[in-house]
Amino acid sequence: MQRRSVTSVLAAASLLFAAGCSSGGAPGGAGSAAASSPGGPRPSASVTAPPAKGSVTVTGTLTTDLTSPWGVAALPGGDLLMSSRDTGKVWRVAADGGRKTELGTVPGVAPGGEGGLLGLAVAPSYGRDHQVYAYFTTESDNRVARMLYDEKKPVGQQLGAPDTVLKGIPKGQVHNGGRIAFGPDKMLYAGTGETGDTGLAQDKKSLGGKILRMTPDGQPAQGNPDAGSVVYSYGHRNVQGLAWDAEGRLWAAEFGQNTWDELNLIEPGKNYGWPEVEGKGRGDARFVDPVAQWATADASPSGIAYAEGSIWMAGLRGERLWRIPLAGREASAPPQAFLKGEYGRLRTVVPTGDAGLWLVTSNTDGRGEPKKGDDRILRLKVS
Repeated sequence: MQRRSVTSVLAAASLLFAAGCSSGGAPGGAGSAAASSPGGPRPSASVTAPPAKGSVTVTGTLTTDLTSPWGVAALPGGDLLMSSRDTGKVWRVAADGGRKTELGTVPGVAPGGEGGLLGLAVAPSYGRDHQVYAYFTTESDNRVARMLYDEKKPVGQQLGAPDTVLKGIPKGQVHNGGRIAFGPDKMLYAGTGETGDTGLAQDKKSLGGKILRMTPDGQPAQGNPDAGSVVYSYGHRNVQGLAWDAEGRLWAAEFGQNTWDELNLIEPGKNYGWPEVEGKGRGDARFVDPVAQWATADASPSGIAYAEGSIWMAGLRGERLWRIPLAGREASAPPQAFLKGEYGRLRTVVPTGDAGLWLVTSNTDGRGEPKKGDDRILRLKVS
């Protein structure tokens, strides 16, 4: 994403969520409700850190020749739903063999700049209602809508009409946010951007530059800092990564401007500083410091996932995959980079539930240098 104008876990054990995380064990859950999600049990006090050094092995390519892939969400059984930012289409990609099937085009999507069809999420209730959620840009705003996915209909006509659950998220040529994920509490979270209008991030009445928490119907979730608002945290520049760790803590990645990109531990009602501060060590008690930071040329983070005790963060401008091992609320060792420059820009990372990740490249987004076969989804084994 451009930075010059001023990255789930479901509670249902049968469901993998794409843009979020898994515990790195059985598919589908973080294992406990979120410490940062109101109403959930508190995490255990014991902390076991993963090894300081990890590993990444590319074990195969699931599929190729994708156009501006952005959001990815896992269906029960493991197949992936994938959004195409610039075409507005949703595709199903078979986890076994990579066969692509077009579900349909989301009506009302208005691609432009960094906007278009962005994040996807599969409802925790998918087994009974087949609802799929999308975050997308229209002519007037960014919004979240849900659609019925009917596999029995003809190819290209399997998505029902969008039912808007939340509208009025500011839109711009840049900084549209776009990642959505259902948390362990079965609430829907959305990362938004401030569209280059930096003042929106500190304005609690605006939905821009925030992490939002809502019911599946788009209403403010019980336990939010303001009972009448979907705003969960504020002071963000452009949130594109959301994931929960094994103890249910919410993590988010966001773009800095010219100095520091950030990985933040998210807690309700907290102010993460933009545009007043960027990165660590500012010494201002009003703002929360990031847990980890990167020079903007090394990261430009988009999607994140939790697996094998670490947060895994896809880098766009940095063209690498970062591993951040965790010990509770802190990084247990310095971040470690993998795949530097090997596959170009990296957009989305999704846990497979078996010590693996799906990694989605982003070289056809207008800022990369596509190679033959781009864009693609890679299968990784990680530790």
